[in-house]
Amino acid sequence: MFTYVKITTNQKTNNMSSLSPLIALSPLDGRYYSKVVALRPYFSELALIRHRVHVEIEWFKALSHEPAIAEISPFSPDTIAQFDNLITDFSESDGESVKSIEARTNHDVKAIEYWLKERMAKNVEVSKVAEFIHFSCTSEDINNLSYGLMIKHSRDHVMLPALKNIIESLVSKAHQLADTPMLARTHGQPATPSTLGKELAIFAHRLQRGYDSLAVISILGKINGAVGNYNAHLAAYPSFNWEKFSQSFVEKLGLEFNPYTTQIESHDAIATLCDAYAHINTILLDLDRDIWGYISLGYFKQKIKESEVGSSTMPHKVNPIDFENSEGNLGIANALLRHLSEKLPVSRWQRDLTDSTVLRNMGVSLGHTLLSYDSCNKGLNKLEANLERIADDLNGAWEVLAEPIQTIMRRYGLPNPYERLKELTRGKEGISREVIHKFIGGLAIPDTEKKRLRDLTPQNYIGKAAELARDIGK
Repeated sequence: MFTYVKITTNQKTNNMSSLSPLIALSPLDGRYYSKVVALRPYFSELALIRHRVHVEIEWFKALSHEPAIAEISPFSPDTIAQFDNLITDFSESDGESVKSIEARTNHDVKAIEYWLKERMAKNVEVSKVAEFIHFSCTSEDINNLSYGLMIKHSRDHVMLPALKNIIESLVSKAHQLADTPMLARTHGQPATPSTLGKELAIFAHRLQRGYDSLAVISILGKINGAVGNYNAHLAAYPSFNWEKFSQSFVEKLGLEFNPYTTQIESHDAIATLCDAYAHINTILLDLDRDIWGYISLGYFKQKIKESEVGSSTMPHKVNPIDFENSEGNLGIANALLRHLSEKLPVSRWQRDLTDSTVLRNMGVSLGHTLLSYDSCNKGLNKLEANLERIADDLNGAWEVLAEPIQTIMRRYGLPNPYERLKELTRGKEGISREVIHKFIGGLAIPDTEKKRLRDLTPQNYIGKAAELARDIGK
């Protein structure tokens, strides 16, 4: 059995101690540093180097366990522990050592091989078979698996939990506000009433579907040499089943094996993942703008802190800054995610290097996404329904009952129901309870139906909205 060391967030690494957030070029490394720190173990330069070290070591260990490769024997427990410690204890100074080698070689992956040989030079077991480090590998064998692990684990341990927090906040508020009627708006105009909880439940449902789709996307990996044909592998060991061995190795890392590649893994799965993130972000953008609008209408108030300032000149202001911040970062995130999705699956012939520099921005796209999640959830937790304002809006919109009245008229075969209600209500001001009830009184329908229509108000004409809101998340 191979021993695989999972890289987690509990790595011994300095947090950019030499760089002040005040002089960072990117706001993710400056103003918003603390908001996205959870992604650093996955997408910093140090994280990429550490994951490369991880993959190189695991390949070396896997070769040693294969009897058909007689020149290298299984390592002792002490040597295995030494290898594992190189991964778990990988530090910023280790990363700097790798970078100093890269400065000489001008090759980032080759620098990993040399660093490992240097670090294990005093180990007799390793030194006599050191040339099996990076055996038959092209750089992309190491890179695609490193990025695969970074992308998979960041999704599972950072992004999905952050998204789940938003969904849970929405579900909680949907239940809390399930019975709170509100005047809906279509085309920005007064429309059939709903409940505040039901409108939030819609977003909880949409985001849960996005969450479920994102969670099951398999990340692919390969380790099959310079152009994907195991050429060097078979030159050295022509009778060995390298494809089966490579598949087992990739799957033990927790990735799905891709048997058909050029020099690079084709990145189709990463593109699918980027599209999934971008779709979720589009749903969140819709949520941010709707909540912003409800705050503007006065349907929501925002909890305030005494020390906070809303405007530098207007003391009364309580601005919806969290939703605006979320919206802005979603736009940046999706611009990057869409580019990643469109660019990464495209490579000239057996490879070009354009994917290498683009993939380095995966963490940037997810950093802005995570920042938007944080801002949105922060804003959701500040919201309080303004019941008085919502009720005032409903009380001034008796014209919305034109819909149920004309529908009942259709049931009983009355002529021109839609046209008669249109004449009564469309574009008219001052449609009151009395106007509606007077019209109902003149209808040739059973008295029981007249009573049922008279019992309708903008507040209780909500259909199944409350029930739907209460059912979300169950």
